[in-house]
Amino acid sequence: MVVMELTRRVATNVAQPDGARVRGPMNRFVHVPTYPDAGFKDVVRPNADTLYSNIWYDVGDEPLVLTLPDMGDRYHVIPFYDLWTDVFATLGTRTNGNGGGHFALVGPRWQGTLPEGVRAIVSPTDVGWIVGRIQTNGAADYAHVHTLQAGFEAVPLSAWGQPHDPPAGRVDAALDMRPPVEQVAALGAGAFFALFAELLQRNPPHATDGALLLRMERIGLVPGRGFALAEAPDVVQRALERAAPDAYRRMLERAPAMRMVRNGWSLGSNVGVYGNDYLARAFVAYAGLGALPREEAMYPRSVCDSEGQPLSGTARYVLHFDAHELPPADAFWSLTLYGPDQFFVDNALNRYAIGDRDALAFNADGSLDLYIQHASPGPDKAPNWLPAPAGPFSMNLRLYVPQAPVLDGRWAPPALKRLP
Repeated sequence: MVVMELTRRVATNVAQPDGARVRGPMNRFVHVPTYPDAGFKDVVRPNADTLYSNIWYDVGDEPLVLTLPDMGDRYHVIPFYDLWTDVFATLGTRTNGNGGGHFALVGPRWQGTLPEGVRAIVSPTDVGWIVGRIQTNGAADYAHVHTLQAGFEAVPLSAWGQPHDPPAGRVDAALDMRPPVEQVAALGAGAFFALFAELLQRNPPHATDGALLLRMERIGLVPGRGFALAEAPDVVQRALERAAPDAYRRMLERAPAMRMVRNGWSLGSNVGVYGNDYLARAFVAYAGLGALPREEAMYPRSVCDSEGQPLSGTARYVLHFDAHELPPADAFWSLTLYGPDQFFVDNALNRYAIGDRDALAFNADGSLDLYIQHASPGPDKAPNWLPAPAGPFSMNLRLYVPQAPVLDGRWAPPALKRLP
């Protein structure tokens, strides 16, 4: 929850929505107009598949009415995250179709009636995040997606059906604008747990957290009350001072067990709804805040080639899919490459991903070969070429709305084979 709150503060510390920087005031949609390029360094492992429409919301005072347009035949997903990082609702192609509609996001304590035709979505916390994604088929498709984004609206219930001129956001020039994970790492135990206690006052724990709440109460952390580490017993102070490094060590130890590796690909684990698996919740907040639930998308990550060797642009690789083993996704799939810094790699083609929406060249038997290498594989193979750097790299195979064989583990990406 602390990572989410610091992310919110950074993302909303502007007067007006700024899609290029993915920032906007509270309760205002921010529409990202283009894919990131190789110069983008804000969020690790970005995608080149969708344009985003995001909003940080606060419904503590009154509901926020969201309007989504008719999306035609365009795949989209609108996940709702509470401040604990759980996905508590998802709108979009997979869940409620493409027809759009009006939805009132209401807080956990709100009571009242909504206008006819407005569906309620109850947020477990007053504050939360919506990270909408719209399938985008390359730069030539931007203009069409922009027209869809323009149909997204967010207005307070009290302004529903009336002209609404939202106020400018408040800018705090003194706010720490470093990446949120860096800020959390720099917080001392006293500041961290004081902020955690403050957030608990407006954002209640989940009903299943009873056992943990009893443990927290023993050290003075009680929902609805402040917390001062200096006033705690010495034994509690020492324990909480060790909490952050101990938790970080446990996350690193747990990470391998959270992933299944097949054919040199890490297949990931359940994300989006964590229940009482607090370590998994913390790990995803640290390494992939805003990840989609696996029913909506899976992101197998390359670990090594077929010989168990790390991937490097000093070699050439082919990823071969048999005709009956193409990535099974109901929406679409793509393969995205990243350098060792976890960002896109600059290349002459400005090609950072390749997938089923590209003009791929299939083999006569319907199979598909993708070539991953630093130098061009030649004109005949160029449509299937994903440029690599001269040195180390890794990749994600993204499957949007993965089919049952992916979800139940019957399908995994084939191994990357090194070419002679």
